[in-house]
Amino acid sequence: MLRCISLVSSIVPFRSFACELALVLAVDVSGSVDPTEYRIQMDGLSAGLRDGIVMDALVSQQAHVTLIQWSGSGRQRQTLPWTALRQEQDVLEFAQAVEQDPRVWRNFSTAIGEALALSRDVLQDVPQCARKVIDVSGDGVSNEGVLPTSLHAVIRHESITVNAIAIETDSTDLTAYFYENLIMGPQAFVVTAVGFEDYPEQIRRKLQRETTKQVSALEETQMQLLENR
Repeated sequence: MLRCISLVSSIVPFRSFACELALVLAVDVSGSVDPTEYRIQMDGLSAGLRDGIVMDALVSQQAHVTLIQWSGSGRQRQTLPWTALRQEQDVLEFAQAVEQDPRVWRNFSTAIGEALALSRDVLQDVPQCARKVIDVSGDGVSNEGVLPTSLHAVIRHESITVNAIAIETDSTDLTAYFYENLIMGPQAFVVTAVGFEDYPEQIRRKLQRETTKQVSALEETQMQLLENR
């Protein structure tokens, strides 16, 4: 298979990007998230970024990553700027910055639509990146501000993928809500964390899934043609 990929690369000149992935990490800091749960999120996210599979994927794609904290209407902020991950040390330093990022808000509602709007806005700063992904974590449905679905048309037009991790803490089927109202784009998905205690393991799995480079449909078709000769 590796030999086929090499042959395809020599036959068809694919476009090369300095950055293959732009990833927005949008973390829920609304009032339903207590200080211990906030700490679990930031430590878990930091540990997930340090995962060997995730680090290799980020560096191999020369990824650019940023962090957004979001809460109620008008309360979304890019707390860590876009960071280019060109080597493992860059990933480790960004993971440490995530771990140390102070919480901006504590006692407000859940405005997921506005979190999406800010995420979409900051992605305009990295036009050189080939694939654009918004990674939303949350423990509740949107209850303030614009609806997440109101952003879908513009996000779809800009070829942005939205994935989510649903932190289930009560009888609300948040996973289903995120499937129906939040995620969109090629291969978009939701990962479920059963309570905040399950968050570190699930965010690690989620980061592995969304950072691992996917073979494009064109590349797959061309490799199949070569194998069938």
